[in-house]
Amino acid sequence: MPAPLTLPRISWGDPASSRRALLVHGLGSSAALMWRLGDALAGAGWHATAVDLRGHGDAPRSLDYTIAAYASDLAATRPEGDGAWDAVIGHSLGGASSTVAAASSPGWTLRLILIDPAIVLDGRDANVIRRSQERAFADNRIDAVRDEHPHWHPQDVELKVDAVHRASRWAVEQTSVQNRPWDVRPEAAQLSVPTHVIAADPTVFSLFRGDSAAEILASNPRLTMSVVEGAGHSLHRDKPEESVRHLLEALS
Repeated sequence: MPAPLTLPRISWGDPASSRRALLVHGLGSSAALMWRLGDALAGAGWHATAVDLRGHGDAPRSLDYTIAAYASDLAATRPEGDGAWDAVIGHSLGGASSTVAAASSPGWTLRLILIDPAIVLDGRDANVIRRSQERAFADNRIDAVRDEHPHWHPQDVELKVDAVHRASRWAVEQTSVQNRPWDVRPEAAQLSVPTHVIAADPTVFSLFRGDSAAEILASNPRLTMSVVEGAGHSLHRDKPEESVRHLLEALS
């Protein structure tokens, strides 16, 4: 795997907790935008740590934005005192990168929770994601984000603006360019830890749906799935209470 970068961290909950979770954001996002999940985990007795991925937030920049590079950074990210994460929770790109990290580094985490993960991304879905990122950089105003997502919490709106402002536009663009094909299905089939996918509602927009999702689930008996109805791809912002319920149930 590529040489890892050291990722900056923020955290929620008691650092002395025996249950330690890593939160991994998606493309064009940030550690801070995982706040709803981090706060809920802290309330449930966990210590939750979120990282800025390479090219995002305060993380180092690089020339390499392959999923393998993102995964290398994550595999090198360990809880305080080393050992394994009790759970790693990754959204979209974070879900794909966490899948590769877990498959390549047994003992890195005891379980995975993948939030509408980008396991395979091509065709229409790739175009939707690319256009979404282009819109975000073209008009990164509070009003523009609020108009597109009127149901989001005000902090999600604020933090999305901040995340786009602090992300490298080149890094976000290169993440699409350097991952053709974008396909981590072989790594998903190799996972040796319990893995639960919390998918978005395909009637809204989901990257994990239909025949592709069924094929991925069938490839590994350790994979299970639930769906947050009425939520789009950023389900922890679209339907936060339901998303938290699915997360805590998956961790119970």
